[in-house]
Parts: sequence; C-alpha cells; structure tokens
Amino acid sequence: MQITTILFDCDNTLVLSETLAFEACADLTNEILARQNVSQHFTGPQLQAEFVGQSFQDMMKSLAAKYDFKTPLSAAALQHYASMEDDLVIAKLAQKLTPCDGANDVLAELVRARRFHLAVVSGSALRRVRVSLEKTGQSGFFDSDEVFSASCSLEMPVSKPDPAIYRHAVRALGRVPRECVAVEDSRSGVLAARGAGILVVGYTGCYGEGEEREEMGRVLVEAGCAVVMEHWREFAGCLEGIQRMVEEA
Repeated sequence: MQITTILFDCDNTLVLSETLAFEACADLTNEILARQNVSQHFTGPQLQAEFVGQSFQDMMKSLAAKYDFKTPLSAAALQHYASMEDDLVIAKLAQKLTPCDGANDVLAELVRARRFHLAVVSGSALRRVRVSLEKTGQSGFFDSDEVFSASCSLEMPVSKPDPAIYRHAVRALGRVPRECVAVEDSRSGVLAARGAGILVVGYTGCYGEGEEREEMGRVLVEAGCAVVMEHWREFAGCLEGIQRMVEEA
C-alpha cells in the first residue's frame, strides 16, 4: 500500500509553541494553586517538562489529584479556566510564535509535489491551532476543514494519548490508517497515533541539542516511532523509509 496522507501535530512539530504556551499558562496555574491553598509554584519550563502533550483541563485534573485540592474543580470551572488559558496563550503566540526550522520549506515542497494529502491533528483548541498556522505562514498549506483538534473536533473532548482524534481524522479524510503517517514530538502524541494504527515520524528538533534531544529520541522510539528526525530536512528520507516498511510488511 502507498502512503497517501501525512498528519501533522502542530505544537512543537510545525511551530515552536510549547515554551511560549507554558510561559503564558504558568501564572494562571499558580493563581489556581494559590486559591486551593497549595504552596507549590511552577515555572513555564517545569509545567512543560511534566505536562507536555496534555490539555490544560487534563493538566489541572492531574494537579488537583496530586495536591488534593480543597475545592473540587467542576466541569464548568475547568472550562472557564481553559478559556482563560486559551486567551493568554493565543495572545502570546500571536506576538512571538515562529515555525519549526525547515518546516515551511517541507510543507511548500509537499504541496508543490501533490503526492500526499496534508492535514493537522492537534491536541490544542482549534482557535489556538488556527492562530498558530496563520502566524507562521502555514495556514495556506492545509484545507481549513482538515485541521483537527482533540478538544474541539470530537463529540467528547479528549487529550492525546487517547487515539480518538487520529481515528476521527482518518475517517473524516476517507483514509485507512495504513496509508497515513503522523509526525509527532511527544510521547503522548506518538501513543495516540500508534493507538490508531498509524506509523509515526518522531521529531526532536524542538528540544535542546545534546542530551535532552537524545533522550527524547529514545522516549519517542520507546513509544512506538518508526523513525526519528532532528531536523525537517530529514523528513523526505524518513518518509521513504516508512514507505519501504509498509511495502515489506
């Protein structure tokens, strides 16, 4: 079977958003913790290290369980805080967001070649994803109806590593998992794609050079990546390698 479709995660795969996003949500997180009489104070990098790949609501649920919040967070409260966090993050991204090095060149070449169908499969809210794509000059590479969000595109919102958003995207595109390849930077994203039966290219270029990048490469492989790339210039070779795997399977 031929690979026909490439499904791109957005945050820290196409755009360098995670550090900015966690900077923006750290103050809100610490405010919520203070209201719950929790003395723990998080920086953006600390939140990123612990919760990358999770939605804000799932992050808050994890913190509530870990620190035994005195006042349970209702669904309405979680939604309210998530909307606040979206506003803060989007404002930050609209000011400072940049694409991952080489990503735009690869997307432009894929569009010119017309060999593959391209879509976005993100865990972030659609509003945030659309702002990210627009800010970095990537919105023109994707059909607006083929940008999928685990928190907005499903009847029941989920977070990666739940594979529901990948299954939804594959169905919506009229594809089968074996003809798709996903590109992901996090363990939760890899697990989500693999749970839907999709082969994955892991991307580590968003991480610090040296030990951090090497460690994340190991994490992604252990999660089920077929191949890992450090820079987008390696993508064509990675895709060729996965096509050979599919043909030999």
